[in-house]
Amino acid sequence: MKLASLKSGRDGRLVVVSRDLARCLAVPDIAATLQQALDRWEALAPPLQAVAEALNAGRHGEAFPVGSGGVAAPLPRAHQWVDGSAYVNHVELVRKARGAQMPASFWTDPLVYQGGADDFLGPTDEARFPDEDLGIDLEAEVAVITGDVPMGASAEQVRARRDIRLVMLVNDWTLRNLTASELAKGFGFYQSKPATGFSPVAVTPDELGAAWDGGKVVLPLVSHVNGEACGAPDAGVDMTFDFPALIAHCARTRNLGAGTIVGSGTVSNLDRSKGSSCLAEKRMLETLATGKPVTPYLKFGDRVRIEMFDAAGASIFGAIDQRVGRG
Repeated sequence: MKLASLKSGRDGRLVVVSRDLARCLAVPDIAATLQQALDRWEALAPPLQAVAEALNAGRHGEAFPVGSGGVAAPLPRAHQWVDGSAYVNHVELVRKARGAQMPASFWTDPLVYQGGADDFLGPTDEARFPDEDLGIDLEAEVAVITGDVPMGASAEQVRARRDIRLVMLVNDWTLRNLTASELAKGFGFYQSKPATGFSPVAVTPDELGAAWDGGKVVLPLVSHVNGEACGAPDAGVDMTFDFPALIAHCARTRNLGAGTIVGSGTVSNLDRSKGSSCLAEKRMLETLATGKPVTPYLKFGDRVRIEMFDAAGASIFGAIDQRVGRG
């Protein structure tokens, strides 16, 4: 099934969405918000699924206002947002471009950081920044929403218990000209990671069919900047750590509450013909090839679109379609 949140208060109004993203239905008698549904998932998922089946059969529902500005992130705010860097070839490339060796442990021990979870952007919300000179960049990613995960859970347990409740897309906006100074302090990202944007809907893994292998989505993630193709790397290829592995890493020393969001990091393939999911990677490849970057970072008025399509060419999550604006 597909779930979304229409803009209403701080936590949105939960709606079930038809598979074709055409219709939706609020379900206040089941759960008013997505977080409420996640808190009681075992009890509430079956009636939500029944609504989804009725919608897909065309029996009821109203127009889903995707693209109208009335759709929030599936979770407009979350108890926790943890972003990983699961495509280690991307990390290696970043370090190579600046002449730094990558520790061997990066291939065996996942990298994660804790992002700001209190202020997410809806799929068509303008992404506002104080200054173009901050190095505004997109990062196209996949993310999952978990149920309750106990401390010490293994990747195998996460997979067996089906702790991954929902899957969605992410634009993890990054301010590249702030990252180096922040990381040099040895305490991680903060100012360089502004509000994150999410796809219109989050979907249950079964909705992905054969494209979900139990731990990752095996489909291209397509991104455009101002209507021009940026990249379409396959999210199921070159993912060193799948989502159960990332979740187990996050839960090593703490419990994860229902509604925790875990991101994949920038989707990247070793096959460079697939393009890039962020401008920093394009600039790195240009630097390695010619000695200097050519592609500029984003400017006010630029538009970013991120989407994923099924085998029949239908949009699965709807599009993140955001304009860069002045904050």
